[in-house]
Parts: sequence; structure tokens; C-alpha cells
Amino acid sequence: MKILIIIGLLSFISCKDISNNKPTKKIVLKKEIKIKPIEKKKVFLLNDENVIPFFYNYEKNNQENLVRIITDYGNIDIELFENTPYHRANFIFLTKKNYFEGEYFHRVVKDFIIQGGNSDNLSTSKKRRAIGRYLLPPDTKKGYKHHRGIVSMPSSEIENPHKLASPYEFFIVQKKDGAYHLDGNYTAFGKVIKGMNVVDIISNLETDKREWPLDNVRFKTVIIN
Repeated sequence: MKILIIIGLLSFISCKDISNNKPTKKIVLKKEIKIKPIEKKKVFLLNDENVIPFFYNYEKNNQENLVRIITDYGNIDIELFENTPYHRANFIFLTKKNYFEGEYFHRVVKDFIIQGGNSDNLSTSKKRRAIGRYLLPPDTKKGYKHHRGIVSMPSSEIENPHKLASPYEFFIVQKKDGAYHLDGNYTAFGKVIKGMNVVDIISNLETDKREWPLDNVRFKTVIIN
């Protein structure tokens, strides 16, 4: 008797579910979706190990050697020497990278030199980080002397026994009778071919104790050939 009652109850429940016409819920197993991490492109940065191989190849495909320095006081046109290939290539590379855009002549010494390419601005540090940290070896045995109008590269602020050069800076000799005591210590890699009057104007600007002009002298460089 009990068995019949249980069977009847089961039949009643089964019929009730069917009569309500309720769809049965399907259990869906979610598939685990594996998301591949986005691979970041490696940024090429120059350093002391790769700089010479890089400029060795770069200078072959970038033969320009005429550059204009544009300032509020006028233009200074310079010719870069072909037989200082790494320094020429470096200057062309930085010009094409727009590194000198908005940089300063940060050191002006009357009757001696004007020097540009450095500042305390965050923008300068940011541009350098995007290019790399490197120094250039000196190239002082090509017979060039530091005549008036010579474009040369200063040594790094980092003490080093080989006089490695700071690639982001350059100076122009303004001294009328030359600055020959610099020969052998700094790499002359170009010369002014037009605009020495502009160099003279900048050289005579009043400066502070750090030799920074009281009126900022900003400039940019463009290739003109």
C-alpha cells in the first residue's frame, strides 16, 4: 500500500511539472578563456655597447652634412666633416629625432665659445631617456684645429680617462684667434659656413654666474641639404 502511495506521489509531481510547461534549466559549463598578454614592443635605446655599430650603419644611409641652427638672433649654418663619421652621424641623428627642438645655448663664454644642447628642464631628460644613454669616443687625429667657427663636442660630465664625449651637446669656437689649447682633447666635427655674426651676438649676451644667458637663447636644428 505504501509503495502505491509513493508511486502515486511521484506521478503527481511529474505530471505537475509537465502541466506547468516550465522549461528545465540547462547547466552550461563555462569554458576557461585564456587571454594572451599583450606583448610590448621592445624599444631600441642607444648605449655604450651598441652605439658604434649603430652609427656605423646609420652614417652610410644618412649622408647629409649641412645643418642650420635656428635662433631668435638669426641662423647659423654649419658643415659637418665627413671624416669624423660617428660625430657627424650623431648630430644628424639627433637633428632628425628633433632632440635640439627648443634646446638652449646653456653656456656662453665671451671671447671663447657658445655651447648648446643641455638644460635642467624635465623635457630634456625625457628626450634623452627616449634615445638612450651613451658616450662617443674622441676622434681627434684628423688634423682639425679649434679655429674660430669650429664646431666641437665637449667631454662628458662623467669622469672618464678616455675623454669620451657628451653626444647631446656641442660648442662653437667664437674666439677670434682660435682656441688651440682645446686641440687633442675635444673632437672638432664641423665648422660654421654662415652666421658667425650670430655666434658673436650670442657670445656677448650677459650671463649669470653659471655662464647661462640671462635671456634664454633657444634654438632648433634642421637639415638643409
